Amino acid sequence: MGHLKPAAPTLPAVATEVLTSIYQHRLLSTAQAHAMHTPGRTRRWAEQVLAQLASRGLTAFVRPGRGGPRLYYLTLAGAQAVEVIPTRVETRRKLITPEQAAGPLWRHTLAVNDTGIAFMQAARERGDDFGPLGWRHEIAHHAPSAGHGRRELLISDALLTYLALGPGHELTFHYRLLELDRATVPTDTLAGKLARYADLYRHAPAGRGEVPGKPAWRARYPIFPDIICILAGQPRASLQRRAQTVLALCREDPRLRSAPQVRVSLALLEDLQARGPFAPIWRQPNDPSQTLDWLGGPPGAR
Repeated sequence: MGHLKPAAPTLPAVATEVLTSIYQHRLLSTAQAHAMHTPGRTRRWAEQVLAQLASRGLTAFVRPGRGGPRLYYLTLAGAQAVEVIPTRVETRRKLITPEQAAGPLWRHTLAVNDTGIAFMQAARERGDDFGPLGWRHEIAHHAPSAGHGRRELLISDALLTYLALGPGHELTFHYRLLELDRATVPTDTLAGKLARYADLYRHAPAGRGEVPGKPAWRARYPIFPDIICILAGQPRASLQRRAQTVLALCREDPRLRSAPQVRVSLALLEDLQARGPFAPIWRQPNDPSQTLDWLGGPPGAR
């Protein structure tokens, strides 16, 4: 008589949440999964959840570089498991290979997630609504390209949707389009991309099926999102100089000068992680000497 193979242990409920987050964010470190889903438990608990998902073939991990962190990504089986969940997030399947997971963009992806986690932790403290699925990666917009008017894609690194609870219990949605900069492009290139959001704001296509004169962004957003640019990847002094240069270039850009409705704010990722988005860590082109919170108000405004 043969021996029955013992059944695999039941996955904890949080495992499904972790799997869904990896589906949406493509790549998560153990520290990020812990901050997002098991903040009240030890990091070891998060490690065990991730290990169980990997043992079921739903995720895999790589370790880029020497002594790099474990980076978890979904397998095809993991993506299929998420897509049969009735309450899943929208289908955004973009499976990555082990080579891509350990490739040159992993630091950028983690930095985008670190930005979202900083907002998520602030929301927890304040009783606002911004959870592990509060940001979505790579949001593409059609916008005219500089110089020749053809429509080209303007791809934001992420869209953040933050629901704030006001003092009188009123609810307010705040939308932010994120540009995550790790100093891999020249400062004028970064400033030029930020200025393209003014082109997006004015873009009103007149093609078939379009409403003449109506900006295209209104089909997606109730209000035009503010732009937040987060700087990372270099020593603090270098990033501060880079921020000053980008702010100066944006201040002089005619596209942004003629579109005051497009608000751009810059901050350093290390400040965002250490102090949170409601701290006076943000600077804007119109007055770079003034520091604001992420809603554009002075410290303690909320």
